[in-house]
Order: sequence, then structure tokens, then C-alpha cells
Amino acid sequence: MSNTGALKGLRVVELGQLLAGPFCGQLLGDMGAEVIKVEPPGMGDPMRDWGQGDDKVNWEVIARNKKSVSANLRVPEGQALVRKLIDTADILVENFKPGTLEKWGLGPDVLHATNPGLIIARMSGYGQTGPYSDRAGFGGIGEAMGGWRYIVGEPDRPPSRMGISIGDTLTATYGCMGVLAALHHRAQTGKGQVIDAALYESVLQVMESVVPEYDHMGIIRERSGSFLPGIAPSNVYQCSDGEYMIGANKDAIFKRLAIAMGRAELGEDERYSTHIARGRNQIELDALINEWSKTLTVDEVDALMIEYSVPAGRVYRAPEMLEDPHFQAREAIIEVETERFGKLKMQSAFPKFSATPSGVRSPAPSVIGQHNDEIYEGLLGMEAGELADLKQAGVV
Repeated sequence: MSNTGALKGLRVVELGQLLAGPFCGQLLGDMGAEVIKVEPPGMGDPMRDWGQGDDKVNWEVIARNKKSVSANLRVPEGQALVRKLIDTADILVENFKPGTLEKWGLGPDVLHATNPGLIIARMSGYGQTGPYSDRAGFGGIGEAMGGWRYIVGEPDRPPSRMGISIGDTLTATYGCMGVLAALHHRAQTGKGQVIDAALYESVLQVMESVVPEYDHMGIIRERSGSFLPGIAPSNVYQCSDGEYMIGANKDAIFKRLAIAMGRAELGEDERYSTHIARGRNQIELDALINEWSKTLTVDEVDALMIEYSVPAGRVYRAPEMLEDPHFQAREAIIEVETERFGKLKMQSAFPKFSATPSGVRSPAPSVIGQHNDEIYEGLLGMEAGELADLKQAGVV
């Protein structure tokens, strides 16, 4: 497809590996930026081998809309080459351990000396400053330190995790958000800046009132399983042929749910009529709703929730997503012609723009350094013989 994205005309150099940096690059690329991904020659980004099953398809999502060049950043020749590339860029994305770019002679002060408008998004476990900044960090560590892991799971079991790397993708999203804000600042001043996105702080940002609850009342939020304490009813309930999510935790909505259940009196019952009362009695209320839902099929409960305008929905896996007419109508899942696996269904680009639609313009590069000639010769003006010498020396 043609590039209609809001960030068309901007160039991103992506130095990160694994998830946080590359996901930030994916978001920027989906919105129209040209993303040039730098990979170690012969090795590539480990994300090429991540995912479940025999065919690792995670790469096809996170590397879409990107061009791959190879460069060994551990040798001076590779560092000099990448610095020339960064000099042409609007945005640099990296998620190495703090100090790594500086060790390679690619620190912000050096880069801004020749490219003062460069926006540098740096993602790391603990941030670029502070006593923990030089520690290694992964998404799961950020989830633990940021408070997420402690509250997820059943109360009688150790902390659980989500089945995805939410700490990394949150950090990447905040990094992308920072880039977009920095672009506005640059448009006014002509100057770039550094975005410092830490894994643990990105998780902390979405922890709602966990900290002030403790600070003001001494409350330490604990694991509560499938429900959020005090927010009722809002849970997954059993039906005769599956599971179904109902969220009726507003007074007027709960009254409509009670009518749908054939128990209108529950909406006036002092145990359930207000938000506070339902929170105090949510375990017994969940049990009451569950006893009702078990007598019906998912389709029957779904029809009642639609009829009475109660927020609710089916619990989906990938097969249900692919079959759902709403997903199809909004093109939430698209089909991409990939180089390795042919047609492959994956999530589309979000959010939707009315004037500058995002999208997937090109599949993930299947070969490490696939665009070396285009970028090094075409963009940087290198001679073919010079590039061949660098390849022979293991620099690219």
C-alpha cells in the first residue's frame, strides 16, 4: 500500500533488539515513518527466532514496515558507519543498557553535535540515571518492580504474569508517545532531545491508585484473582457452554443487568444498589450472577446483554477474533504477504486516523542486511567496492 501515514517523511534509525525498542519502531513505522533497523551481521535481532510453534512468526509483526541493514557496532568502522546513518535521521530508537551508546561513541552529545534536531528515544530497565541505571533489565523485572506482578494472580498462589511481554510494550508505547511530543517541540525550536523511558516507570504509570492508597490509608493492594476489588460486578462468568465477561459496575447498568436476569429486585436491594455496597458484597454478588449465567448458553447471555445495553463480551482467542464480523468490518486483523510464510494474518495498525491512515506498507525483511545496498549506497553514497570491503571485514 502507499504511505498515507502521519509520520511520512520522517526517518527512524532503530538500534534496539528484542522487544521494547523494536516495538517502538513498529509503532512509528505503522504511522508512516521510514524505519531503518540496524542488526548485527550474521546474527540479527533475536526476535527473528521468537514465538511459539516451529515457524517463528513474531518477527513478521514487529519488523513490518522496516528496512534491515547490518552493522557491527562493536568495532570502530561499524560505529562510524551508523553515525553517518544517524546523521540523516529524525529519530533514533535504542534499548541497550545505559552507557552502551556512549561506549560506542554514539552518545547524545556526540550525535547532537552533528544532528541537533535528532530525537533520541532510550528505553532501559531502570532509566538512564539513578543508582540502578547500570543494572540489566527485562520487561518482567520492570513488571515486578513497578508493582504489576505482585497484584496479578490468585491470592493463595505466587504472582502470575500476562501471557505477553506487557512491560516491554508499555515502555515502547511511552517511548513512542515521547517521540511524538518531542516532534512538536522540535517544530517550534528546531532542537531535538532525549526521551528516557524506563521499564519499571512505564509499568508504574498504569498502576492507578496503588501508591496513594498506601500513602494515605496504609492499604497494600493484594492479588484478587479474576476481579478488581470494589468494582462489581465485573468478571468472567460461566455459561453452560463457555465463559462470558460482564461489566455492570455502574448503578444504572447494574439495574439493567438485574432486569435481564429476571431479578429486578436486586437493583433495589441495599446490598447491591450502590457502587460501594456492591464492592462490599462482590464475592456473593459474583456467585449469584454465576449461578444465573450457568443456566444459559453464551449466545443466550450475549443476546440479553445486548437487549438491555449491559457492557459485556465474549472471551476471545485467535480463532474467535478471525471469525468476528466486527473485527472484519473494522479491519482490525489484516492479511500481509510475507517473504517467509506467504499470506499471514496479524493485527492492523492502531489507532485509526481519519486523514492520515496508518498501515502495513511492507513485510518484515527476511534477510539480515537486506537493504544494505539501498541504504549504504543509495542514501549514504558509498561505493560498491567500499561496501564489499566492509562486508569482507565483517563490519556489515
